Amino acid sequence: QVQLVESGGGLVQAGGSLRLSCAASGSILGFNAMGWYRQAPGKQRELVADITRDGTTNYADSVKGRFTISRDNGKNVVYLQMNSLKPEDTAVYYCNVVERFTARLYWGQGTQVTVSS
Repeated sequence: QVQLVESGGGLVQAGGSLRLSCAASGSILGFNAMGWYRQAPGKQRELVADITRDGTTNYADSVKGRFTISRDNGKNVVYLQMNSLKPEDTAVYYCNVVERFTARLYWGQGTQVTVSS
């Protein structure tokens, strides 16, 4: 059973930085795409960034130039470095992974990020 453990959320002032981590375990197959989504109150969940196994990245326009996604394939960990945070980045951030060969999709439990103005 694949499990995702997220960490790194919290409260930060506008302009500050946070680094989210998501460690995936329970699969001997590894993972293709790994990514981060977020959901603000009253809004739909949206893609923040994702990264393929070979390191190709994709970002939402709203975070380009401020956020950086990376991963460690050996450890099955995906990171999201968030700089120049804005109040509108406030949301619950969810880790998302796609298992290799099965294409099964898994979600983390979510971590709260709050940016104060």
